[in-house]
Amino acid sequence: MSAEILCSTMKRQVLLFVSVLCLRSALSQVSYSIPEEMAKGSLIGNIAQDLGLDVKRLLVGKARIHTGDNAEYIELNRERGLLVIKEKIDREALCAHATPCALHFQIAVENPIEIFPVTVEITDINDNAPVFDKGERRFEISESAVVGSKFILENALDADIGLNGLQSYTLKPNDNFILKMRSQADVRKKVEMILQKPLDREKQEFASLLLTAVDGGDPRRSGTMQIHITVLDANDNAPVFTQNVYKASVKENSVRGTLITKVSASDADKGSNGEISYVIVNRMRGISTLFHVDKDGSLILNGPIDYEKSKEYEIDIEAVDNGGLSDSSKVIIDVYDINDNSPIINIISSSNTIGEDSRLDTVAAVMSVHDPDSEENGKVICVLNRNIPFSIVSTSRNIYSIVTDNDLDRETSSEYNITVTCSDKGVPSLSSSVTLTLQISDVNDNAPVFERSSYEAYIVENNTPGVSIFTVKATDDDWNQNARVSYILEDSSVNGVPVSSYVSVSADSGVIHAVRSFDYEQIKDFQFLVKAQDGGSPPLSSNVTVKMRIQDQNDNPPQVLYPVQTGGSVVAEMVPRSADVGYLVTKVVAVDVDSGQNAWLSYKLQKATDRALFEVGLQNGEIRTIRQVNDKDAVKQRLTVIVEDNGQPSRSATVIVNVAVADSFPEVLSEFTDQIHDKEYNDNLTFYLVLALAVVSFLFITCVVVIISVKIYRWRQSRILYQSNLPVIPYYPPRYSDTLGTGTLQHVYNYEVCRTTDSRKSDCKFGRAGSQNVLIMDPSSTGTMQRIQSEKSILDEPDSPLEQLWIYFFLNIFCSFPHGLTGPLLSFQLRLWYLQQYSLVFLDDERQTHCLVFGVDVHDEEGSLFTFLP
Repeated sequence: MSAEILCSTMKRQVLLFVSVLCLRSALSQVSYSIPEEMAKGSLIGNIAQDLGLDVKRLLVGKARIHTGDNAEYIELNRERGLLVIKEKIDREALCAHATPCALHFQIAVENPIEIFPVTVEITDINDNAPVFDKGERRFEISESAVVGSKFILENALDADIGLNGLQSYTLKPNDNFILKMRSQADVRKKVEMILQKPLDREKQEFASLLLTAVDGGDPRRSGTMQIHITVLDANDNAPVFTQNVYKASVKENSVRGTLITKVSASDADKGSNGEISYVIVNRMRGISTLFHVDKDGSLILNGPIDYEKSKEYEIDIEAVDNGGLSDSSKVIIDVYDINDNSPIINIISSSNTIGEDSRLDTVAAVMSVHDPDSEENGKVICVLNRNIPFSIVSTSRNIYSIVTDNDLDRETSSEYNITVTCSDKGVPSLSSSVTLTLQISDVNDNAPVFERSSYEAYIVENNTPGVSIFTVKATDDDWNQNARVSYILEDSSVNGVPVSSYVSVSADSGVIHAVRSFDYEQIKDFQFLVKAQDGGSPPLSSNVTVKMRIQDQNDNPPQVLYPVQTGGSVVAEMVPRSADVGYLVTKVVAVDVDSGQNAWLSYKLQKATDRALFEVGLQNGEIRTIRQVNDKDAVKQRLTVIVEDNGQPSRSATVIVNVAVADSFPEVLSEFTDQIHDKEYNDNLTFYLVLALAVVSFLFITCVVVIISVKIYRWRQSRILYQSNLPVIPYYPPRYSDTLGTGTLQHVYNYEVCRTTDSRKSDCKFGRAGSQNVLIMDPSSTGTMQRIQSEKSILDEPDSPLEQLWIYFFLNIFCSFPHGLTGPLLSFQLRLWYLQQYSLVFLDDERQTHCLVFGVDVHDEEGSLFTFLP
């Protein structure tokens, strides 16, 4: 074809023929009609306008053309919303003689996913001339051929259709022959050359004719074939087929050599003129490669046939005798479909990720499914793999969407491999599948969870500030930023002080550090809240309670409460020379503010003037004689007692106990005042001796007066209430009384109970009878009882368990101690033990009596008093 003709045709017939048909159906399908052979980049139509879409929608939605497995002839200009020619379209190559010829494709738009079917019909232009398969044809015709004899000519092929297709034939010169055309069912024209004038071999043995095929286009196009005729001697009978049309069928994919049908023709001539041969004469492309006919008329399959390419074949067969006479017949072959094609799955659009908070029926992917087979073999059913929260639905013909049909949870499954399996209904059924990987994007729907419901941590007191105590750990099932946990110390107070001044929490690691150095004696435990918060928006959080317990450390040495160590004066315990073995001299009283084994005290005699005379109780600190006191023992006995706790390492304190072995006070006085002084005091020795003598004399006289007064007073009181049979020993230290007459520790005391360590205000005054007797107490002659718990004052903490109770009974001679404590000369240890009922009668200043019943017992050997106050 020439460029001028093509250009003229495009201008006159094609470009003016372009029309855009925008049909907005229920499915928003748009159709266009364009001529073939349009130049690349030519406009087809404004698809954005025809679909009613904004151009921005095409850009944001990443609009694109999906053609399946077809070649892409059309492209989408998203910036302008136009459909343009991508590759020049040849209608004949695309559709051959099929009408109408159209391109079907879909335009896919995302966010949200939408599919718009589009049809572009391709119209024909006269761009092809009629063509004969061969440039010449030879005939051998007997001169005896009768007028009217027919000779079948080869049809020309014109790839165009309609008026642009083959319209007529001409034969020149036409002295002996004329042309006759007969229309066939397939719209093709069958050409026959009819003898109209007898041949004479003697006049003309050879003849050359020109057959011209002309189409109906403008301008007309034509093709020619040369016909060569050789005139033979007479053969006056032509072959005749038994049928004008033969019908046969064959299954697609039948093996080569399959017999399709058998044609038959007869010739009335005899001999060689009656011998017939068969030949396929139609020149449709590919026919000669698919079929061939044997000498006996058997039509044999010579190549593969495919139902999807052609459902029917029409074959022209010519029967020719040796005289050149012939007849023709048509064989129509129907191709039967078999299920030889699996469904074809093409992904139009798919999302790589989908949020776990997506609603039901959210589209995750769109695909087209096509099966080239026919009827049941081409019907497709698509399913998804089981146990996934997705389903597949058909949205239009051959279009399927994968949608959510259940709630998504990334923490349960963060990724789904969705396998789409499409099966046809053929027997046996064929199927194909494709797998999509879909990631579930995270949503902050999980709060951090601590590994424990509560934490309990321990730290030894006297720690270094900033030391790491322990770690709290919380996990979040979410992902990435939503799972990034930070730790926050919740605001609270401990004993009125912000908890942040005690501990801190590392925001990233959850490590809890001590802000200060803890002192067990000040605070034993406290608790606080730690919040774990994720990095989501909005953030989610959870709290956990942390109980912090301070562990005691042996950081306090024992404190000796009695005997009191004075700087300038000497206090001595008197032991009569008549004291027997086991005589209780005094008791060393000490406490340790630590707790547990750090407060367990033991007493040891470190030094002594005479180690063979005294011993110290390991547990109770009681100093007793271990042999009979005799006259040879020195009056002045100096004992050094060491008090140790049970900590690691242990701490200790020492106390010096002065013991006077004598029966009279002057003997003690003379011994303890006879001491060696430093040289700096020698000049004042006389002064100090005189002063000491005066003081001792005054004290002695005062003690005698007090003792006599007490005795008289008690005797008078006992006469009023009851007759006492308790013996009285002849001598005691000042304000020291004993109603049993043995030893230096009395069984009857006057004392008061102090509820705090820095106050001597009395809440009540008690007395104790030796047996079940009633004892009258004088409120003016009182001692002091201190109750101290080893770890913390029970009075300060009323909720503390009464594990160990210390009560000290003090005589009326008091000594001052540090921190406001009052120290006694003598004391007893009080513990919860075996109980007896005792009645106490109190006599106040108005001489009114008050009774109190309480449980008490006395250990006679140890001199310990056991009691329980109700």
